[in-house]
Amino acid sequence: MFDTDVFVIGGGPAGLAAAIAARARGLRAMVADGNRPPIDKACGEGLMPDAIAAAGRIGIVVPEQEGFRFRGIRFHGEGRSVAADFPRGFGVGFRRTVLHARLVEQAARAGVEMFWSTPVTGVERSAVCTKDCRISTRWIVGADGGGSRVRRWAGLDRFARNSRRFAYRQHFAIKPWTDFVEIYWGDACQVYVTPVSQNEVCVAFISRTPEARMADALGRFPQLESRLRGVAPSSIERGAVTATARLSAVARDNVALVGDASGSVDAITGQGHCQAFLQSEALAGALMAGDLTRYAAQHRRIALRPAVMADMMLTMDRWPLVRRRALSAMAANPQSFGKLLAGHVGFLTTPQMAGAGISLGWKMMLAKDRV
Repeated sequence: MFDTDVFVIGGGPAGLAAAIAARARGLRAMVADGNRPPIDKACGEGLMPDAIAAAGRIGIVVPEQEGFRFRGIRFHGEGRSVAADFPRGFGVGFRRTVLHARLVEQAARAGVEMFWSTPVTGVERSAVCTKDCRISTRWIVGADGGGSRVRRWAGLDRFARNSRRFAYRQHFAIKPWTDFVEIYWGDACQVYVTPVSQNEVCVAFISRTPEARMADALGRFPQLESRLRGVAPSSIERGAVTATARLSAVARDNVALVGDASGSVDAITGQGHCQAFLQSEALAGALMAGDLTRYAAQHRRIALRPAVMADMMLTMDRWPLVRRRALSAMAANPQSFGKLLAGHVGFLTTPQMAGAGISLGWKMMLAKDRV
């Protein structure tokens, strides 16, 4: 009765992951995108251990041999530094274009039909329309990013929460100086540095000021600026809006949203890809069962942990006193930072995360400011 079981609008990592997960369940899947691969986008370009595990469960093999393994996270700020290893496993950094190219290859091997340079012009009850044709489908999946047209067409463009910051990303041709992802904390801004190959790092700058650029960022962090002084950029500066957005609903009738189209957390969490992989797994199961209410419930659960961590980190961003006390407490008690990182990547239960947060809050009350 249909040309396909699942039609995914948007061929970025989230859309390809949704299609691959659907194929793993035996569903026919098509993907359409107005661009041609590999598709680039400003992002931090790192997958943490939970993202790698989530990718593996839907049949995606992360191309770690083309990237750089990192073992944990390090914070710098307020004259202090603190680092922690992941409790298990490792993360991998690589260029966004590398990840996208490999996902396209894996989607093709899985049997996903892909239509590039094919903008979708509209959707009907059980069909997707392009300039040249109309394709009938049982399910429609919107994976077309934060400004999703599918979300608007389906009447799902209602936000329970939507706050924005501005991010810029650039690569530098330098051998990584550490096997950690580093986050530098400043006044109402952060810079995070991800090793993406043996000879290159990705530097991302996030702030609430749309006019701020990479040169402004490096000037605020002398330690990082000294490392990159004289180092040639290996890519152009690319910008994007990063949002903490929660929708009132992510599915209606036969339409479901995944990835940033379905809501997002601030890029400081590094959880965008992980959420997309987890959502794709949940969506494939719901499509197979013919029940999108199940996906909506799982989507809420998937979003909970990253939302809690985003709120904590954005509180540090907004309030200098909180940031000073938090960094002081974590530097004096690195095990507290380690527990928070374990919770961040999904290795703690909800009660354990709550206990780690309460413990850090108590240590913050006892911490001394260093101005």
